[in-house]
Amino acid sequence: MIKALEQIGRYFLMLKEVFNKPTKWQVMRPLIFKEIDDLIIGSMGIVAFISFFIGGVVAIQTALNLTNPLIPKSLIAFATRQSVILEFAPTFISIIMAGRAGSYITSSIGTMRVTEQIDALEVMGVNSLNYLVFPKIVAFMLYPFVISISMFLGILGGWLAGVYGGFIGSEEFLIGIQREFIPFHVFYAFFKTAVFGFVLATIPSFHGFYMKGGALEVGKASTTSFVWSSVVIILINYIITTLLLS
Repeated sequence: MIKALEQIGRYFLMLKEVFNKPTKWQVMRPLIFKEIDDLIIGSMGIVAFISFFIGGVVAIQTALNLTNPLIPKSLIAFATRQSVILEFAPTFISIIMAGRAGSYITSSIGTMRVTEQIDALEVMGVNSLNYLVFPKIVAFMLYPFVISISMFLGILGGWLAGVYGGFIGSEEFLIGIQREFIPFHVFYAFFKTAVFGFVLATIPSFHGFYMKGGALEVGKASTTSFVWSSVVIILINYIITTLLLS
C-alpha cells in the first residue's frame, strides 16, 4: 500500500516536471508530428478492423436475441448505436490502445533509459520528461478523432451485418439509429475519451521513464504499464459514468 502511494506521488511529480522548462518549439514540433504518426495514425488500422467487426457482432447478437415478433427490428440498430457510442468505442478501444500504443511508449522510453540516452539528455541540460512525454500528450489530444472513426465504423459494421445478414432492412436500421438519440451521450463518450488519452500518454511514459534494469525489465515494464493503464481506464470509466449518467 505504501509503495503504491509512493508510485502515485511520483507520478504526479512527473506530471509537474513535464510542463516545467519546456523544450524549444523548433525542436518540439517534429517530435509531436512523429508521435502523432506513431501513436495515432499508426493505430488506425487495428482500431478500424476491430471496430468494424465488433459492430457487426453486436448487431447480430442483438438480432438473434430479439425473438419476440412484437419487438420492432429497429431496436437492433438502436442497441448497436448505444453499445458502440457509450462503451465499445471509447472504453474497449482504449484498452486495446493501452496494449498497442502504451506498450510502444513504455518500451521506447525504457530502452532509452537502459541505453543511457535519457542521462545524456539531462547532462545536456534538456528537461528529459518534457522532451519525451509532452509530445505524446499533445499527440493524444487527437485521440477523440480515433474514437469518432471507431464509432462510425462500428455502426457501419452493424448496418452491413444486419442488412446483408437478413436480420433487418436498411430503412429500419436508419430509423433505429435515430431513435431516442441523446446528444449528451456523444459528449459523454468524447469527454471520457479525452481523459483516457491523457492516461494512455502518461502512465506508460511513467513506467518507461522510471524503470530500472536491462532489456528484460523493459518487457516487464511494458506489461506492468498495460495492466495499470487498463485498470485506471476501467476505474475512470466507472467514476465518469456515475457522475455524468447517473
